[in-house]
Amino acid sequence: MSAARLSDRLSSHQPLVLGLFRIVLGLLFASEGAATLFGILGRESSPVGDWPFWYAGVIELVCGVLVLLGAATRSAAFLSSGAMAFAYFTEHQKNGLFPLQNGGLSPALFCWGFLLLVFFGPGALSLPALARRGGTAQDTARPVAGQAL
Repeated sequence: MSAARLSDRLSSHQPLVLGLFRIVLGLLFASEGAATLFGILGRESSPVGDWPFWYAGVIELVCGVLVLLGAATRSAAFLSSGAMAFAYFTEHQKNGLFPLQNGGLSPALFCWGFLLLVFFGPGALSLPALARRGGTAQDTARPVAGQAL
């Protein structure tokens, strides 16, 4: 198979893969928030109103669920990306330059993953697309780097 054909075949799956990426990212983020707020998954809960951890937990849970469902994806992803950038620079950066040194790997990955969704949207399998037209992969797809879908 030529490189051009392989590229075309892979590109045809972009909306579905982006949708799966969004679902997994939202689920992981919502899990972080639930663990922070409710003390599940081996973590102690943060006291109500405890700055910044309780508020971060609320953002993680609410925005994680929105991203998971594909509802208000760009807005929720923008807020999530900003929250993770804030977490990284206020809580982790002071402990070392690199995320592996300072314990900020999760916030850094979440920040950049959500920033990707801000620009690319929800992809396929979003709740609004499923409700609107039966959820075909093309419902929320947009061309990438000048490619036609």
